[in-house]
Amino acid sequence: MSTDKAATATPPARARKGSFSFSRHMNEVSLFVAIIILYVVFTSTAVGFLSFNNQINILRDAATIGIAAWAATLIIIAGEIDVSVGPMVAFISVMLAYFLQWGVPTPLAFVMAIAFGAVLGSIAGILRAYFDVPSFVATLGLWSALRGTALFITDALPVSIGRNDIVDALDQPVLGIPPAAIIMLVLFAAFAFISRKTAFGRSVFAIGGNAHASFLSGISVSRIRVALFAIAGAMAAISGILLVSRLGSGNATAATGLEFDVIAAVVVGGTSLSGGRGSMLGTLLGVLVITLIGNGLVLLGINPFFQQVVRGLIIVVAVLANIQAIKRSMSRNKG
Repeated sequence: MSTDKAATATPPARARKGSFSFSRHMNEVSLFVAIIILYVVFTSTAVGFLSFNNQINILRDAATIGIAAWAATLIIIAGEIDVSVGPMVAFISVMLAYFLQWGVPTPLAFVMAIAFGAVLGSIAGILRAYFDVPSFVATLGLWSALRGTALFITDALPVSIGRNDIVDALDQPVLGIPPAAIIMLVLFAAFAFISRKTAFGRSVFAIGGNAHASFLSGISVSRIRVALFAIAGAMAAISGILLVSRLGSGNATAATGLEFDVIAAVVVGGTSLSGGRGSMLGTLLGVLVITLIGNGLVLLGINPFFQQVVRGLIIVVAVLANIQAIKRSMSRNKG
């Protein structure tokens, strides 16, 4: 008799488990459907949307957002925020251009640019971790300082790098795929592995869930916070390097508003702004959604100012969806 009861109870339990797993990935499924819808809509309304050259441009634009978004995902999962991405990319592009002008060997200049970005990012991390400055304030100060410094040292003019075969190669498609997109996907795989399969990644989720409890359990919360912002600076530097390869110069006015696209992609991807929840796959799909919308609006000839309105609406809607998802999750846990 007890065996019959066990047999009767097993299928519903499995069903509940499968249902929970599906609901947990509902955001990714929805984003995938949204991407298909965007392709259908823009293909039928925007001339040249499906052309090969435009698809290459989409990949390049996605890489600019995506590389920075991988690090931003970890930062937001940890319950923090970084709004300094755009000026960081522009500033590093300017510094790289000067390094090359000064005759620094190109590979060494790349390493110096990435290290410089990591150091700048760690400044915000130190302010947050050891001086309790809110990450929004710390990175906002960095945003202003980097943008102002870049504009001051360049007089808002592009810094040309001249002919450079290595830099030029970074913008030459490999089998039709831009190197920037390849770098983005390699880094995506690395960050996906780190976030789910390493002690560092698990610590990031734990800190976002409850920083104080994480500290009591032995996690070095301060060091991880500094590391997260240093990583974000390094990723911004890589985006800056790719920007130089694309433009052929360092530009202090470039990447304006990039931080909003990055945050929008992460939030649209389902990462909770309150921390403790998120996925790299969701961010990847969020990057594609943001990139496709931006590209389609340009091809449709939509006023650039109105495009900013659309981006703002996307962020607000994504945050509302995020809040509702958290409430549903809490109600399920209570049930």
